[in-house]
Amino acid sequence: MKYLSNPINVCYKYQFNKTISGEISVSREAADPSMINFNGRYYMFPSMTCGFFYSDDMAEWNFHPLKSLPAYDYAPDVRVVGEYVYFCASSHENCSFYRTKDLFSDKFEEIKSAFPFWDPNLFADDDGRIYIYWGSSPTLPLYGIELNPVDMKPIGEKKELIAGNIKEIGYERSGEDHIPPHSPEKMAELIRAFEESKDSIPEPIRDSALAYVISAPYIEGVWVNKHNGVYYLQYATPGSGYNVYADGVYVAHSPLGPYKLAKNNPYSYKPGGFMAGAGHGSTMEDNEGKLWHTATMRIAKNHNFERRVGIWPAGWDHDGELFCNQRYGDWPISVEQSKLDPWANPKWMLLSYGKTASASSSIEGKMAANATDENVQTWWRASSNEPGEWIEVDLGNEYAVHAVQINFADDKLILPLPGGAELRGAHGQVRWIDETQQTTRWKLEGSEDGDNYFVIEDKSEVNTDLPHDLVINEEGIKARYIRLTVVSLPYGQVACVSGLRIFGLGGGHAPEKAVDIKVERISELDLDVSWKGDGTGYVVEWGFEPNKLYHSYQVFGQNVRIGALVKGQETYVRIDSFNDNGITEGDVIKV
Repeated sequence: MKYLSNPINVCYKYQFNKTISGEISVSREAADPSMINFNGRYYMFPSMTCGFFYSDDMAEWNFHPLKSLPAYDYAPDVRVVGEYVYFCASSHENCSFYRTKDLFSDKFEEIKSAFPFWDPNLFADDDGRIYIYWGSSPTLPLYGIELNPVDMKPIGEKKELIAGNIKEIGYERSGEDHIPPHSPEKMAELIRAFEESKDSIPEPIRDSALAYVISAPYIEGVWVNKHNGVYYLQYATPGSGYNVYADGVYVAHSPLGPYKLAKNNPYSYKPGGFMAGAGHGSTMEDNEGKLWHTATMRIAKNHNFERRVGIWPAGWDHDGELFCNQRYGDWPISVEQSKLDPWANPKWMLLSYGKTASASSSIEGKMAANATDENVQTWWRASSNEPGEWIEVDLGNEYAVHAVQINFADDKLILPLPGGAELRGAHGQVRWIDETQQTTRWKLEGSEDGDNYFVIEDKSEVNTDLPHDLVINEEGIKARYIRLTVVSLPYGQVACVSGLRIFGLGGGHAPEKAVDIKVERISELDLDVSWKGDGTGYVVEWGFEPNKLYHSYQVFGQNVRIGALVKGQETYVRIDSFNDNGITEGDVIKV
């Protein structure tokens, strides 16, 4: 069987970003993925990748470079139109469309557009008519217009489709867990400072700069699908630097609307677990007619745009509601099992959370325990960059280990721009993408007693660079100790691991149901949920009907704030408990 675990296991490119202070900040980025099915093969184009990923099975992805497309333009949009694949991307200048019948040829026909657009999405309807949607702003709506399929020029006038509505749509509000990041007094101070300096900010990004200052939510990243005569306009909000970055959805019976908010919202939402974020992506039908959603996940520690890509099973329910399963959205899942049942629980449990970790060395504040806290924003850091630094997790008992996800981190990489490299971009997004072949090398071992070790996987001589590598053993390995030895990393950097995540099965019992559940409605858009239980962790699920609990928040405490509600909508809640041995569903509660 084939397995995937998020963030997906690909070679994320390093970005040398010029900061406001003039320094160069180095970290990886891939975001805003467009995923398509072209001639039976799957292709994914994320931002800042200088090429595309391709796969025959949705699990194993390979990289192919491209030189002829504008790689430094954000949010590449890719769509199949007849025999062609069309590509376009964001620009403040008049944009171009590029098309080809062979993506591997790197030969594209350019068709010049008549207007600029940001976060574009091309859509070909069943009747052969073509539309483009675009928008990324804290103040402007999303737009749409029909295009002439011959010359890709606009037909008629652009139409406003949807706009933000934070008074009634909770998930559109900015901040971690939708809690405003600044007090009213601090906000007023920031606005005054912005007003004094705004004339020095280039006009094309003035709105963006103001949004950053006041943490205003973005409405962006549109993607349109059609199903049973209904158009599903998906959009991202409130911003990729938050754990609550999500995709909402509106529906209409015409490609240019009018659109109304769907009942199931947000459609794609993953605020908890090891890695948060599930906004600005695309939705694709595979070769078996099953639906998958890909979107942006955030790290945002070294740079606000330090991001990754995730993929989750999706679908339409019998009422036509678009859904996406992110309950255990960064655990290993079977692609085949997810096709049979997009709501299938994972086969293997998370074994490593909170378990004892040790290391060959570490620095203050970045101890080995950070690799088992299920937080991508914290990590273990060795005290040297010498080969052979290691980190080990003691599971406490012998388990059947089936999967290990190895997540490397970048820790404040400050590097000079390589000779011959040239920064590109404008308006505060100046960077250089390193397209050279980097390598990430390591050895993974297991032990039953802590004295005698056996090799699980040896990548000490590979020529690949996979910072979120996934090791699968479907039969299972008996082990109590799992040790990762780092051989070499890109740029000779110090070993940093944000998650040595171990999955498998214990020999005990699943947890009891959560009890003493208390749900307090803080406002029309917010809930506070608390409970008691004996689980290692919990997944709080909610929805607008008792059998449609499509939203979830994975936590390791016994309290969570849900701020993604839609005003006036009924809400039902359920708490599932999990431990090393299994998952126990709770009872559904009407709020």
